[in-house]
Amino acid sequence: MKILVDRPENPIARFIFAHGAGANKDSDFMQQMAEKLCQQGIEVVRFDFPYMLRAAERKKRQPPDRMNILQEDFIEMVNSADKDLPLFIGGKSMGGRVASMLEPNVSCKGIICLGYPFHPPGKPEKNRTEHLYSTKLPILIVQGERDTFGNRQRVAEYHLPDNIEVQFLNAADHSFVPLKSSGIEPLEHINTAATCVMDFVKGKI
Repeated sequence: MKILVDRPENPIARFIFAHGAGANKDSDFMQQMAEKLCQQGIEVVRFDFPYMLRAAERKKRQPPDRMNILQEDFIEMVNSADKDLPLFIGGKSMGGRVASMLEPNVSCKGIICLGYPFHPPGKPEKNRTEHLYSTKLPILIVQGERDTFGNRQRVAEYHLPDNIEVQFLNAADHSFVPLKSSGIEPLEHINTAATCVMDFVKGKI
């Protein structure tokens, strides 16, 4: 797996940050979020799942591996990380979902999901929440309130357990892009999401 580390001068925590299903660790979202978190004192470790590396080699889009394989890849990343800093894991969309399913196979302070895929777009009956009700670790979900993978109204209906904190971004979609009519600039939501993550991290270390 290819790894990219954004390390501040005096980091207070380490965040292993996995990408979503369709874009790798170098996507604009991943880069912007890593930069903002690094500026706030969090070391961010980004990596590509092996299926994404195969796509690059073949120059052809590849579907994600099965969930159990993705989990094994993520656990490998966690096990290879240094133990010198408080550890948090998570990711964008699919990456966050994979991280949320690793308990009790990893040891970390908390899980961070940026745009959690609660269900496939247009298929709310196929929800991906069952495992969330048995988690014990603190989980932060930052979600666009009009996310087609789980909007504000739909997420409220899940009645998630108390260890899961959900922060909504106004008028934002799955990638935190706001409606133009909202008057909000996209980078404002990246900044807000980074602040939510920093507050979460500070509260757990």
